Amino acid sequence: MIRTLTCSVAAVAVGATLTAIPASAQNSAQNSAQNKAGQEEAPLLIGHRGAAGTAPENTVAAFKDGRASGADFFEIDVQLSADGVPFLFHDDTPARTTNVEEVFPERAGDPITSFTWDELRQLDAGSYFGAEFAGERIPHLDDAAKVATVNTGVYIEIKSPKNSPGIEQLVADRLFTEAKWKKLVAAGKIQVLSFDEASNRTFARIAPEIVLQQLSSTVPGPAVLESWAGFADSVGTNYRTLTAQNVADTKAAGLVIGVYTANSPEAVQHSIDLGVDAVTGDFPIQTARYLDGREPFPAGAGVRIAGAVNDPAGNDVQPETGEHVVLRNVTGHTLDVSGYIIRDAANNVLEIGDDHVLAPGAELRVYSGPGTNSAEAYYNGGTASVLNNGGDSVALWSPRGQLQDVFAN
Repeated sequence: MIRTLTCSVAAVAVGATLTAIPASAQNSAQNSAQNKAGQEEAPLLIGHRGAAGTAPENTVAAFKDGRASGADFFEIDVQLSADGVPFLFHDDTPARTTNVEEVFPERAGDPITSFTWDELRQLDAGSYFGAEFAGERIPHLDDAAKVATVNTGVYIEIKSPKNSPGIEQLVADRLFTEAKWKKLVAAGKIQVLSFDEASNRTFARIAPEIVLQQLSSTVPGPAVLESWAGFADSVGTNYRTLTAQNVADTKAAGLVIGVYTANSPEAVQHSIDLGVDAVTGDFPIQTARYLDGREPFPAGAGVRIAGAVNDPAGNDVQPETGEHVVLRNVTGHTLDVSGYIIRDAANNVLEIGDDHVLAPGAELRVYSGPGTNSAEAYYNGGTASVLNNGGDSVALWSPRGQLQDVFAN
């Protein structure tokens, strides 16, 4: 489960809070990686939902971004339609990432598995992310195999198996009967994973030759890990909850340890420093650049995400002092940040209005809720919380759609 890279990461210490480091320190870390001689072991790199940070999740466009990154795998979420067709979609309902309210106005809150394959194909699964992705459709399971290669394989997450009875057998059948899947299986480029232990145990009985991962938001104690080792090959967990002891316990049980969803270079490095074997994230192209010792955001104009206040005292969207993201101009010249957007992992978007110019070293607080705009603060006037109180990742984009930075806390 370990791959070899030339000029890989240096062992850069990252604080447990995962707050953004100054650009100078970030550049120093990257330079140290570039100057490191010889071969270094780096964790497997997996693009989450394809590459959900740079393209609409679980679409062919995202799979292609995942492949373009050179990642070892891209991850997908498979469910069954009402008429038994395996399709790729994460959520239990179509509301967040499709135009279901336009196509089937009364069904936005219905289970995604209550739609037939023909109905699913009528939904636009790309426009929510950006106009350039209009017309992206919900893919069939086999569409992922068409994009994958013997270099970039597929992590197949069986999503909400209780809503898709029989999905374990169907996925196994396709892996061993469809030519493109068979080729990937033969190359060792398929892994199956689920949060549902019963589903994993079922799949292990059906297809013991397929590498299997047990997902869990936290790593359990040694006794549970030992039981998982009876059917699984690895554990995948939230990097925010992972400790060095968790890593040691997992490896002592004979299991490989991976993390999700590490989106910023700091979060990736924090996970590597703990000794993980695999890193899953929404930005595999940028993570691959970081692992190779290159600038992760080559289109960056010099605006960085300096921090975020996810859980302020009081209401998250209270006037003037609610939740917010902090931007900083790290250059020696003035920068116009009008029209920049901040997008989180769930595709909540904060915008920056006109006439916001940052002097060298200046900061701008971008709020979800209401308040009085000033040179130091911009308020989106929203009424609902955007940032996850337990930690979130947010990405900064220029008006031209160029990724500037990714921050995690």
